[in-house]
Amino acid sequence: WAPVAARIREEATDNWDDTVAVKRFEGKGGRFVRGWGRLDGPRRVVVGDRTFEASRAIVLGVGARSSIPPIPGLAETPYWTNREAIEVETLPATLAILGGGPVGVELGQVFSRFGVEVTVLEVAERLLATEDPESSELLATVFEREGIAVHTSVNVESVSHDGHRFTITPESAEPVMAERLLVASGRRPDLQGLNVGSIGVDADADAIPVDDHMRVTDGVWAVGDMTGKGAFPHVSMYQAAIVIDDILGRPVTAADYRATPRVTFTDPEIGSVGLHEASARDKGVAVRVGRAQVPKSARGWIHRAGNDGFIKLVADADRGILVGATSAGPVGGEVLGLLTLAVHAQVPITQLQHMIYSYPTFHRAIESALADMMQDGSGG
Repeated sequence: WAPVAARIREEATDNWDDTVAVKRFEGKGGRFVRGWGRLDGPRRVVVGDRTFEASRAIVLGVGARSSIPPIPGLAETPYWTNREAIEVETLPATLAILGGGPVGVELGQVFSRFGVEVTVLEVAERLLATEDPESSELLATVFEREGIAVHTSVNVESVSHDGHRFTITPESAEPVMAERLLVASGRRPDLQGLNVGSIGVDADADAIPVDDHMRVTDGVWAVGDMTGKGAFPHVSMYQAAIVIDDILGRPVTAADYRATPRVTFTDPEIGSVGLHEASARDKGVAVRVGRAQVPKSARGWIHRAGNDGFIKLVADADRGILVGATSAGPVGGEVLGLLTLAVHAQVPITQLQHMIYSYPTFHRAIESALADMMQDGSGG
């Protein structure tokens, strides 16, 4: 673990020192002010006892913070969020995780593979509750094989800490004891602290509303987690390019989130884009589905160890295009690239069928999934 911790400190975060980033920004002609900022109307920001007025635009990019559930006793304990978890230099013997979303499962598997006894507690019925159920099933199977304990449909009644270990008490279940506790129950923007009410925005909302040019109101734009369009760095960067063009009066291509890719970096990686099967059906899409198992592909057979995974395609049968896909496997996030392009560009399924897929590669399983889709017109 020591080399991993050192690399995070020295290479990835520079010991959480932003000096280099600040100098780079100032080198571009920017002015940097450190402190907690609050809006004071459409073109005013207050930082401490200083007020800044924007002649042209304010861009909000404050992200989101860990959402801590109101569990009795939790606030009084020395729990970790993802920040403390990646700062740690000495591993605990046992770790409990509240939350089976992307952060919880990624860090849970990391700590487990370094010898920590990990228990994941999730309030939903399955891990990765917002992804396709087949992804959840795959990851649960892998976690069971690796010795990671998973408890779903868990409502925690209380949390306590005696100075040495945590006690997490669920409803109608035995308490879970652990040396450390990671709270990974989601993130939420602090709109109250930002004083968005001063620009006419509901401070109790889950996200700040933006149009397809990322405008909040006259003179105010927003990007990133706080917009509720996907809590991913690539979404922030995509939105930032739109904001820059809009502020500078250049032609703007309106924001389009139909093909937003997302990857959970477990092993196997769980990559997905667009709609999964249930959400497509909920929207009234005439769904056809195609599947292929990675271990049955040539590259999966060659890979052998750790080749868990599948390709699942969700198509709109009426329009003959993909509206969503899941790519789970050793390099699921990389294979997702072709599927993201197909969803974004609305490439006809017939064209995808008649492409040449290099052999033997993981992405060749897409061809098998397309063949499966066409064998059964119902997609069942």
